Amino acid sequence: MIKSFQYSTKQAFVQVFRNKGMALASIFSITAMLLILGLFSFLTVNVNYFTESVKDQFDTIEVYLLDETTEAEADVMKRSLEAMDEVETVDYISKDQAMKEFKKRWGDNAYMLDGLAVNPLPNSLRVNLTSLEGGELMAEICRNMVGVEDVRYYQTEVSKILKIADIMQKGALVIILFLVIVSIVIVSNTVKLTVMARQREIAIMKFVGATNWFIRGPMLMEGVVIGLISSLIALALSWLIYARMVDGLGSQTLILLSTSLVDTKFMMTNLAWIFVALGISIGSFGSIISMRRFLKA
Repeated sequence: MIKSFQYSTKQAFVQVFRNKGMALASIFSITAMLLILGLFSFLTVNVNYFTESVKDQFDTIEVYLLDETTEAEADVMKRSLEAMDEVETVDYISKDQAMKEFKKRWGDNAYMLDGLAVNPLPNSLRVNLTSLEGGELMAEICRNMVGVEDVRYYQTEVSKILKIADIMQKGALVIILFLVIVSIVIVSNTVKLTVMARQREIAIMKFVGATNWFIRGPMLMEGVVIGLISSLIALALSWLIYARMVDGLGSQTLILLSTSLVDTKFMMTNLAWIFVALGISIGSFGSIISMRRFLKA
């Protein structure tokens, strides 16, 4: 068994180098498919991460107060809102408390806030709703209250983001399925060249009693090798691209969205298994198709 595996692996590498043109075409095709999959994964995973981070705010309205609004006036607004059936609780958040929450949310990047000479955050009221049905109405009521500078209610924005993410995922699935089919066809043609080049050798091997799997092993391993090489190249390129994204956009997403990008190591560790599994599966399937057609398997 071990000797048979060693023989198949050795022959696979020999055939890959012998058919360099088609092998490179196969590797390029699978690598391109995996790279596109990786790019869409970066986008969708981070969009989902962002929406998850603000989902707990679906039933919360942030009411930002004007600087001249006193705490006594805020307390009157608080009691007025608490009297409404749509409101469960209302919390007064001072600007100092808001800064502490920001620093906690930013985690290791909280040091970026230490250089601020003045706390730019406003005092606010955090309105917790009894249900989502009255959210838009309550947000409008808060906007019309005296002493309010701005109101943030995230349900509409997050719903839009989720719809966009869903459309992107479906579009990516169509593109990836097309590229998978193209990759399988190219791998199949690459292995077909190996079969055609070794037809006389295969006939002799059958004549002397070689089993079908002993003959098919090198062809199957050829597809596996092509898929594995492609997955490793795609993983390296994806890692480089995503690391650059995190370095270049990490601080901006913290400032604009109050959330960071998904950690590079976590993202790429999970993506590595997907890349290797897909690469090997595509290479193997392409080989199997070719063998069934030309070896009467």
